Amino acid sequence: MSELINNSKDRKEKLKKIILGLHKGDSEKKAKKEIKSLLNQISYGDIIEVEQELIEEGLDEKEVLKLCDIHASVLKDNIDLTSFKDVPIGHPIDLMINENKELTKVTKQVFNIINQIQSDTKFFDSILKLRELFNSLYDVDKHYQRKEYLLFPYLEKLGITGPPKVLWGKHDQIRELIKGSIEILKTPDLTKDDFLASSEIIIIPTLIDIDEMIIKEERILFPMSLDKLSESDWYEIDQQSLEIGYCLYDPQTQWVPEWVEKQSINQTQKFGENMQLPSGSFSAEELLSILNTLPLDMTFVDKNDKVKYFSQGSERIFVRNRAILNRDVRHCHPPASAHIVDKIIDDFKTGKQNRAPFWINMKDKMIHIEYFALKDESGNYLGTLEVSHDVSKYRALEGEQRILSYEK
Repeated sequence: MSELINNSKDRKEKLKKIILGLHKGDSEKKAKKEIKSLLNQISYGDIIEVEQELIEEGLDEKEVLKLCDIHASVLKDNIDLTSFKDVPIGHPIDLMINENKELTKVTKQVFNIINQIQSDTKFFDSILKLRELFNSLYDVDKHYQRKEYLLFPYLEKLGITGPPKVLWGKHDQIRELIKGSIEILKTPDLTKDDFLASSEIIIIPTLIDIDEMIIKEERILFPMSLDKLSESDWYEIDQQSLEIGYCLYDPQTQWVPEWVEKQSINQTQKFGENMQLPSGSFSAEELLSILNTLPLDMTFVDKNDKVKYFSQGSERIFVRNRAILNRDVRHCHPPASAHIVDKIIDDFKTGKQNRAPFWINMKDKMIHIEYFALKDESGNYLGTLEVSHDVSKYRALEGEQRILSYEK
């Protein structure tokens, strides 16, 4: 046993020396060679412990953050994953791995468009597509928030404080890079040469950082977290995840530990007492039934412009899934119409307007879409309600129907 402990201690000391060498300017090539020859395989636990020790010994967290991508590049091919536990379908780690798969699909699409854009004759169309893809990438904010506000606190309780701080700092860098990329793609009269120059500085580094964060998660953070946290911890994380929302992925299976009473993924949370309103009351179950029975699509956007709810009736017109929850409403619309969304929200918040109607032909249907400003009793803005309705059958009505006759 003492031999194993000494081997582990010796391995970590060597790893620490290599990381410090990187911070002093040693090349990645040299570090990779030393890791391969001296350490063979590094456990994810060793990496976490070494970075934690370095921070505790006085190495500035900002310095660790600055070079954590170099660490990942050096270590990613030398980490022992043999002890990575299998996770059940629907488990918080399973959800984040599936989100990473969707994120990877998007970054690959962006890389492909950038590679093709040099000879692309439809430059403007490519830019619109890139704006749409980067709007999707901005959804990674929810993925990171679930780590920051749900996972990291449990690690910190166990004394693992350094790595979460470093990763959180990297999250913020990625968020800023995504915002910067979107601003570039929204630049009026953007030329191909300007785009290609900007892509080298901001857009491509954004994609690389997102992909490398996935490596950090799946090769270091997730295996270590599975080792450290209890099933009860994971269940508490799972129960709070929907409040933040999911990233480009709508879980279809709810993970429930054996010791918890099984429930449907669509089961309504039980609030106990009825909700009392000025003109009456109903239970949460009754309210859900009312909202889903109305022959309308309804989507609620709160005062912070985040999608908070959508109805799930049988006559849905526009597809919705829970991945849009807590997403900025601007990113739920095609880039070409984003300025219209901005205008509506601004007019609603300033009180210039209270409703905005549209109607469109969609296949053989006439769809009426209307946005309503929601206000409290004092006139303060609460959010926006979007209501979509297939009005084709109403337009076709003639005469009257006064005798009971059920629709077939």
